[in-house]
Amino acid sequence: MAAFDWPALMRAGMRGLGLRPAEFWDLTPAELQLLLGQEGRGAAMDRDRLSELMAAFPDRDEGVSP
Repeated sequence: MAAFDWPALMRAGMRGLGLRPAEFWDLTPAELQLLLGQEGRGAAMDRDRLSELMAAFPDRDEGVSP
């Protein structure tokens, strides 16, 4: 596993993006990557995977007012 180049990431986040230190450290690596314009290029979700997720995490309207 490659090590993170923390000094470069901190410069990009704090100098380049203008983040405060606490804001930088609160980000996940995926969020920082998104902010830096390095979005993942994974495959799009297909209908089967969406159906699996919908079955695993159904919408509930218990206690929800219109």
